[in-house]
Amino acid sequence: MPYQAGGNLPGENASKLGHMAVIQSPFVNDLLQSFYTTKREQMKEEFLEKWLPFEKDNEPLRIIFAVDGSLQIVKNEINPDKELAFIKTALVKLDTPKLEEIDPLYPHPFALRDIMKDAGVFHATVLPLQNVQFKEISFYDGVRKIIFDSFKDPSSEGQVMETLRWLCYEKWDGTPKKSPHFNCPHCDRESEGLPYDQEIGNCEHCGGEVYLTDTLSFHLEMQEDLDYAAQSLATSYMQVHETIMLFVGIRYIWETKDHSLFQKTLFIKDGPLSLRAQYVKLVDPIRRFLEYAKQKKVTIHLIGQEKSGAFFDHLKYIQRDIPEFHFFLPNFDYIRDEIQHRPKGQYEYGEKTNYGNKVFVKLSRGQFLVLNVPTGQYRDTEDENSLIGFRKILGSILKILSFRHEGALMPVEIAHNVASLSNYPSARMLKLFSDDRVVVHDSKVIKGYS
Repeated sequence: MPYQAGGNLPGENASKLGHMAVIQSPFVNDLLQSFYTTKREQMKEEFLEKWLPFEKDNEPLRIIFAVDGSLQIVKNEINPDKELAFIKTALVKLDTPKLEEIDPLYPHPFALRDIMKDAGVFHATVLPLQNVQFKEISFYDGVRKIIFDSFKDPSSEGQVMETLRWLCYEKWDGTPKKSPHFNCPHCDRESEGLPYDQEIGNCEHCGGEVYLTDTLSFHLEMQEDLDYAAQSLATSYMQVHETIMLFVGIRYIWETKDHSLFQKTLFIKDGPLSLRAQYVKLVDPIRRFLEYAKQKKVTIHLIGQEKSGAFFDHLKYIQRDIPEFHFFLPNFDYIRDEIQHRPKGQYEYGEKTNYGNKVFVKLSRGQFLVLNVPTGQYRDTEDENSLIGFRKILGSILKILSFRHEGALMPVEIAHNVASLSNYPSARMLKLFSDDRVVVHDSKVIKGYS
């Protein structure tokens, strides 16, 4: 590996002449001659029969909520140890008839501007990751406080925190419950959870102050005795906040009691409907709510779209043999055998992490989609009736396609434009902004925060 560039000296370039020794190696040439490729096999007829057609003229859902997020890690070039993570999440509300008026190939910038005007709300925060200290509070507790305050961001008018409480305490059925259990950020002993509907409480073992956001265990991605947090903390915060922000709209409609609004609304998340590691504590409440709504005959149309990863790559490979306007429901056996290529284990795919099942969709012009659609409680995909609101979702997808990118949905594109930290402001602007706000005192970086 070459030496990397530092603050004073340039990096080392990798040697291009080194390739010659590899090419001329008799051993490498013998190995290459022993390799061979196989012709791409045609899909078996019994597999193609599992792809089912769908109608292209179904009435679409009229209202669309889409959520996306982005983050940018900013490092100080003079002191590379100082790191800040700027995070932005966005929720947009769009009208399907207006989206249909936009050219999916060459959308006019003014048409996009008019749609985006007053259609989106966003949340922004910054998390220190390294070599940033706080006045009168430890780094560990300071970051915990930032996460809690960020969920209470005044720009969201308290809706994000209210939705977090709604999910953690499962308030939709009117039965008081404790929050999910968690390990105390102070004494690390397991807590039974905060009392019903509380945002701040105390550990029953050590008496330390605990925030509702601590029940999700963000603190496990920090080291209490070091002024350090893993970059994965920023990614986890963004993904959790995206999920909560999407459920703001679902909670709001549910609490209005006018559940007929769900019959014309589609909720879209950029990425899979899943949470991982310690954040799976939110997965079971989400599943229970979706199952509760289904039992009450309330259909919540919710999808996630995967734009990369193993499922996307697999569908990209097989979709050439699939007829247009067909869909396929991969069950757990198919996922394990054809995509994961692993033996059956203790848990089925997504048993702890997912609140949506995979769906492969082949459209026209070589377009294809990997969607996640909820089933309520965790279950295998037996048929399309297992998926909540599936047929209406398919009818809506066709009306909001964009041909600017492969498998693109226009609401996700718009949400990404609102949430993007690559476009406005740029990473360089964020660096200049942060350097101007974080002051140096006694050779230590101090950020005033209370």
